[in-house]
Amino acid sequence: MSQCYFCLQNQKEIDYKDVEILKRFISSQMKIYPQRKTNLCAKHQRLLKKAVKRARVMGLLPFINY
Repeated sequence: MSQCYFCLQNQKEIDYKDVEILKRFISSQMKIYPQRKTNLCAKHQRLLKKAVKRARVMGLLPFINY
């Protein structure tokens, strides 16, 4: 099993303004991939969820893909 991406990068927090990193963990239908597919640890999966939702509300990421 591979290690968590953010643990390898030694990141404590996930920035919601960094859209390119967030897009790696979102499907083409703009759904957040589950933990078993992203291979993130539980802590970073929760932080990713918050960052994606915050980026959607701020208008950086769309809610749905047209």
